[in-house]
Amino acid sequence: MLKANAILQPEQAKWKQIAYFLFNKGSTTIGLILLFVIMSFASSDFLTVDNLLNVFRQSAVLCIMAVAMTFIIISGGIDLSAGSQIAVSGVIAAGLIAAGVPVPLAILITIAVGAVIGLFVGTVISTQKIPPFIVTLAMLTILSGIAFVYTEGNPIPINDAFFRSLGRGYLGPIPVPIIIMIAVAIVGHLLLTHTRFGRAIYAIGGNEEAARLCGIRVNWVKTGIYVFGSMVMSIAGILLASRLSTGSPNAGTGSELDAIAAVVLGGTNLFGGEGKIVGTLMGVAIISILNNGLNLLNVPSYHQLMIKGIVILAAVWFNSMKSRRASAA
Repeated sequence: MLKANAILQPEQAKWKQIAYFLFNKGSTTIGLILLFVIMSFASSDFLTVDNLLNVFRQSAVLCIMAVAMTFIIISGGIDLSAGSQIAVSGVIAAGLIAAGVPVPLAILITIAVGAVIGLFVGTVISTQKIPPFIVTLAMLTILSGIAFVYTEGNPIPINDAFFRSLGRGYLGPIPVPIIIMIAVAIVGHLLLTHTRFGRAIYAIGGNEEAARLCGIRVNWVKTGIYVFGSMVMSIAGILLASRLSTGSPNAGTGSELDAIAAVVLGGTNLFGGEGKIVGTLMGVAIISILNNGLNLLNVPSYHQLMIKGIVILAAVWFNSMKSRRASAA
């Protein structure tokens, strides 16, 4: 009897390890694979090369936003103004180019404006101890108003061929937006995993007071997170304006919700301290494939909103379950 138990116990331990991996680590991967298979059978157009390239190209802006949002959420914060930042960046870039400013300089100025926005938001959050939800909710309205005032409510067309190529062009067979997306994701991954800044972000998200006692300059790091996040959001806004060939004050409306959903689907803890860029990329893939598949199936837009809402709710619930299990362990 003892021998039988000795044989069974390692087997039970192995199955427990497999179950732990599937529940805690592999759930996003499994969900992505299942969604991919379902859409492949549901629509004959899904697996075509043109459609898959289109999915990647259209997901570039969302992916770049989600990388920035990953940093912010890991630190225990949130940014509801991301969509408005996209709009402001797009109209500023379009306005500068329309005024004759060289494209490289217009891009640098737009990113610099993003850094100033992030500096303001991060400083208010870190020094005044106002919850990020409130500060960024206010900024959502302020930045949206700035975009409409700047454009007087009218889109600014962009005719510069080089600028338009950023969102529509190809480098060989690969769309330029995909190359920019990959570059931003790599930089984000390296910052989080190979720098003191990245380690400080995880520490602050895990326990801000403990991080402070360990000598981490919490206010500086939190401000830096929002500066970095806003600069990355500006890149996303520039890319969207390039793809649309116009700077629109309505661009990016509601996109912050998709970015947050992608981050949560990728396994980042909404309460901070846990998350990876690789997981975020998978979350972006799930959102993008879901959007593309629903469009191919001619699902009405208002039905798509309900479906995406259910997916987000399920992801938050699943993350909550994982957190409770981790706490119990």
